[in-house]
Amino acid sequence: MGYKLISTWKMSFHKMSEAKRMLKIKYSLQEIIEAVIMDVEDNPDFHSVGYGGLPNNEGEVELDAGYMDGDSLAFGAVSAVKNIRNPILVASSLTKGKTNNHLTGKGAEKYAKENGFKTRRMLTGKAKEKYLDKVKENSHDTVCVIGKDLNGSMAVGVSTSGLFMKHPGRVGDSPIIGSGFYCDSQIGGVAATGIGEDIMRGCLSISTVNYMRQGLNAQQACEKALFTYLERVNNEPEAISLIALDAKGNYGACSTLADFPFVILDENNEARLMVYLGNEKRIVEADQKWLANYKGD
Repeated sequence: MGYKLISTWKMSFHKMSEAKRMLKIKYSLQEIIEAVIMDVEDNPDFHSVGYGGLPNNEGEVELDAGYMDGDSLAFGAVSAVKNIRNPILVASSLTKGKTNNHLTGKGAEKYAKENGFKTRRMLTGKAKEKYLDKVKENSHDTVCVIGKDLNGSMAVGVSTSGLFMKHPGRVGDSPIIGSGFYCDSQIGGVAATGIGEDIMRGCLSISTVNYMRQGLNAQQACEKALFTYLERVNNEPEAISLIALDAKGNYGACSTLADFPFVILDENNEARLMVYLGNEKRIVEADQKWLANYKGD
């Protein structure tokens, strides 16, 4: 069946391109997913995740993250946390308990500090400058990674700083199981990125998994879940993207955006940057012309 990974956005390509080396030195699936997400969380040049993430309307960076083990269906999540260096590590650690799996705000921060997770002032100069200029843009990209290992075990992780200029305490879909992420090793895994409120209204991750459960492959399930939802809401949402990986190793992606980049990797091939072309409803491999024109993370 083989090792498979899929992740959202061009910003995940750097660490995804190193994942094959990590496989050779026996990193676990969880460690690889965490490493890809942490690489984005720690990079101040990416303004929708982690360090350098865009602030809320009071100038503070609030972060969300989630993780799910597809074998046990155990999950962990944190939301609206401040100054936690790597929220994905805190979220994945919460999968170990039968309760207290989703912690938010000060409670999550207290747990992180008590358990030795690193802290960091997350607002960078560039992000603060953007806040002070009050640039009006819906920046809301989430880094998402889904993986399947040689044993067929699957997992998914997500991390984001949420919507730019959001109300303090606002939580989007990313840390919400069934909306921002879901994974069942017997069926497949899904993760979402975009405007959280729209994604939550359709519970799009579990919806996509359920279509895979009915026999659709990852690509068919993404399309069925997204387009059925868009029809229900009269094609209102402007920014929803999904990635999926089914238990057979098929990958899928779908988006309302004109260009939605994502990365795929397996043990036989190097990491490849792919693009779902929303206007044409098809997937292509990114070429130099596309890379030259793309301005996003």
